[in-house]
Amino acid sequence: MAPQLDAAEELRRLREEVARHDYLYYVLAEPEISDAEYDRLFRRLKELEEAHPELYDPNSPVHRVGGAPLDAFRSVVHARRMLSLDNTYERGELLEFDRRVRKALGPGASFRYAVDPKIDGCACSLRYEEGRLVLAATRGDGVRGDDITQNARTIRDVPLRLRTKRPPQVLEVRGEVFMDKETFAAINARRVAEGEEPFMNPRNTTAGTLKLLDSRLVAARKLRFIPHGLGEVVGTAFATYTEFLDRCSVYGFRRSEHVRRCADIEEVWEFVEDFERLRDGLPYEVDGVVVRVDELELLERLGATSHHPRGMIAFKYAAEQAITRLNEVEVSVGKTGTLTPVAHLEPVRLAGTTVSRASLHNFEEVARKDIRIGDQVVVEKAGEIIPYVVRSLPERRTGSERPIAPPERCPACGTPVRKREGEVAIVCPNRSCPEVLRKVIRYYASRRAMDIDGLGEKLIDQLVDTGLVRSLGDLYRLRLEDLVGLERMGKRSGQKLLAAIERSKTRGLGRLLNALPIPHLGRSNGMDLARKAGRIEALLNASAEELERRYKLGPVVSADVAAWFADPENRALIEDLRSVGVRTDEERPPAAGGLAGKVFVITGTLPRRSREACKQAIEAAGGKVTSQVSRKTDYLVAGEKPGSKLAKAQALGVRIIDEDALDRLLAEADRPDAVGTAPGPLAGKVFVVTGTLARRSREEAKQAIEAAGGKVSSQVSRKTDYLVAGEKPGSKLAKAQALGVRVIDEEAFDRLLAGD
Repeated sequence: MAPQLDAAEELRRLREEVARHDYLYYVLAEPEISDAEYDRLFRRLKELEEAHPELYDPNSPVHRVGGAPLDAFRSVVHARRMLSLDNTYERGELLEFDRRVRKALGPGASFRYAVDPKIDGCACSLRYEEGRLVLAATRGDGVRGDDITQNARTIRDVPLRLRTKRPPQVLEVRGEVFMDKETFAAINARRVAEGEEPFMNPRNTTAGTLKLLDSRLVAARKLRFIPHGLGEVVGTAFATYTEFLDRCSVYGFRRSEHVRRCADIEEVWEFVEDFERLRDGLPYEVDGVVVRVDELELLERLGATSHHPRGMIAFKYAAEQAITRLNEVEVSVGKTGTLTPVAHLEPVRLAGTTVSRASLHNFEEVARKDIRIGDQVVVEKAGEIIPYVVRSLPERRTGSERPIAPPERCPACGTPVRKREGEVAIVCPNRSCPEVLRKVIRYYASRRAMDIDGLGEKLIDQLVDTGLVRSLGDLYRLRLEDLVGLERMGKRSGQKLLAAIERSKTRGLGRLLNALPIPHLGRSNGMDLARKAGRIEALLNASAEELERRYKLGPVVSADVAAWFADPENRALIEDLRSVGVRTDEERPPAAGGLAGKVFVITGTLPRRSREACKQAIEAAGGKVTSQVSRKTDYLVAGEKPGSKLAKAQALGVRIIDEDALDRLLAEADRPDAVGTAPGPLAGKVFVVTGTLARRSREEAKQAIEAAGGKVSSQVSRKTDYLVAGEKPGSKLAKAQALGVRVIDEEAFDRLLAGD
């Protein structure tokens, strides 16, 4: 058998095997192998995928970890409308729903109700064609939604292929994407530790996660999916909703274990009452149950309004609340200087925990609700996670209650506060405010930002209180003798901290933008902005309009970023960080090449390469690949069976080329005089990186190689030009020596990058 066929067969087998173990672990919770054995299989699959890009498959389990960031989400039209649900909180309205259904179906109709939990997440539609996931979309307005396929592929409960040898021609599975309580709590614990405001609830966090353009960040959030409906179906049929759910289990979906078929509305009500007692113990948030006519033909006959199906209704439970006394209000200072009122309460049991603190959100909210110190207040858990004060009970006042006045000065430094234009937030404008500085440094040093290992909360307090650190730049001026006199800080731990601080200088612009206290610029936007801008100089004088137009930031974020960089104190901070050696550019600059500025669409089956390989070749030459033909498209690369895109390109006058013509374009683009800059110093060279490097992570080394034109492989072979070896290089070193591959250390690697 030829090597290519061997690889194809092994890839097919490994993809199926890894997908099966994903199903056993994430859906059935019945793993057959150890984590170590799974990791071995996954690594082998990843190595084969990297070694054979021509055998690329977007539905391989490897792609669950996320891919390159998108520029934007495209809008897609649902094959069938995704409607909302009518809802009720009252038993009487549930009985009225039953009366309407029976009247509409007539006295001879025989049916059952299906009832399942209403998970508090985000509705999503998954479209499978011939068993393969081809599209995932948000509900949007019910007619159109956003294409989130790349993000959905990272969700372990979403089969990339249906587990059946005879899949339907088309199957749209609608369901709920959500975040379980444990994951949400872990994310918030990390945000609080890093000086950030916690997320409000799992549902909003899920919605925000699905809108991230970088699917690698989505993968890290560990979202889940449970089916609860169906859209377009071709090539199969289901008699009932519960039969559809049974089939979903066969296809590889995780289904709710709390679905019940009920003979009548009284049995439905029994389930509603029973389930309310169970829901607090579930691993995910549930705000009610969904009741529907189980027989799909009858459900279709009942029809729908413009808003909801007539044969379905959601019964929603009232949120659990408690009444307690508001004893005092503390003003918390955040890393951007925002002052947030926090209520100190008489401890009270709520949703299984004791609550003594609750959010008041902001001072305008306090005034609107007329909440006072000493009030009896109603407390609720938002998404049953974070407690907040819903309202006061003025009828219980005794006359001793005191109004909560917004502070005129920062409680930490005494500086007069001010309001941000167009916002309700009150802020401390003092960059040297000790509390702001603590929060800024805490986040700056966190793993998500500059990753300064060993710079914890207590040490930060000491550095600020003693005056050793008055700005971020001062971190890089610390000396060993400054540290050894601090509590729990000896010579060795001081040396480790200084080494960690030194390493943080090389993180790059993306991490730096995330680390700086720029309002509303989150990690994903920061990394994307750095990738497009390349150097901080491109941002220093950029207007809000330019940031929005050129870098695709939203209007609020654009205004905040422009205002932050225009502030003289912030510009001085950037200069200070540069003066101490902090890197202010990104290792992977914007692509340049002979196809720079050209927009391509690829359609049909190409004779020599997959569409993904074609896309990579175009992007390597500086071009851009989009999924839809428009007036902005320069070329349509058309293979066999090009479909509707060919007709649209012809109608719009887009130039249509085959693979041979594309090869000529790529060859032309590869000429040295086709680009304004010379090829990188590592162009054409193949590297393998192994062991622990002293000054950068292996991922950072990989980015540096690719930015300089080189290629990184995971395995040593006769095609390898260099093995970059750090400490504990393992078996790759021996293999490189046996094959005569040149082995270099990090210093020699730096000289290569410099072109020496």
